[in-house]
Amino acid sequence: MNAIEFRNVHLNLGGRDILAGITLDITPGKFIGVLGPNGAGKTTLLRAVVGLLPPSRGSICIFGQLAACGHPGIGYMPQVRSSAAGMHLSGWDFVACVLHGHRLGIPFPGKMGRAEIDRALDLVGARELSRRPLAEISGGERQRLLLAQALVGRPRLLLLDEPLINLDPRHQHGVVDLAKSLQTELGITVLFSAHELNPLLGALDQVLYLGRGQAALGTVDEVITTPVLSRLYGSEIDVVRLKGRIFVMSGNYDMEHDEHRHDDVSASE
Repeated sequence: MNAIEFRNVHLNLGGRDILAGITLDITPGKFIGVLGPNGAGKTTLLRAVVGLLPPSRGSICIFGQLAACGHPGIGYMPQVRSSAAGMHLSGWDFVACVLHGHRLGIPFPGKMGRAEIDRALDLVGARELSRRPLAEISGGERQRLLLAQALVGRPRLLLLDEPLINLDPRHQHGVVDLAKSLQTELGITVLFSAHELNPLLGALDQVLYLGRGQAALGTVDEVITTPVLSRLYGSEIDVVRLKGRIFVMSGNYDMEHDEHRHDDVSASE
């Protein structure tokens, strides 16, 4: 059984198709990088998988069931909101918020709930961190707490939407390494959305690259090529490999140079 199946999927926002006619299969236990330029539909795709945006045409199945809000097999980490830093909560209480609906209503009352929160915190190495006030926690540390939230309920599919935004390279590598170790240790499927390929290179099993309403799924060597990316960008693209890094170029312009920019989730991205 596939972790995710798209069958002729059209995702529409504001009267236009963001993704059009997508058919693909993602097998269980893979680490998938979801990539593409701003506006290509990375956030839109993840919101559709979690059941927040029904397809206008076609179908999405998660472990053999039609995608719908409240699927117990999905953990979702949306794009970070700056308002989280102003909450008058400890890190532990912040993660525990999911017991009251953020994690789609999974019931873990009393002692069972506390044990589940501690388990999720231990998985991301944040038990000590969770004792501190949220307002005193850095952006990179907050990502660990958000990841712990997504792990409450023991999901089989983990969706991470742009978790590297506004992080320095050291913290970026820490988040990628942690997500990869969780995927390996727990045997789960991870969809990791990012604007730039290079921070993910050591972790990827496959790439899901989006552009101009279309998608390409495969290994880095299969997808990150001049013909495939030229089709997805709609212009001539050169793929340059240099010292273990990959650059996606249009003329002299690095198409991924703007990796920390992101759009509001209400936009097409």
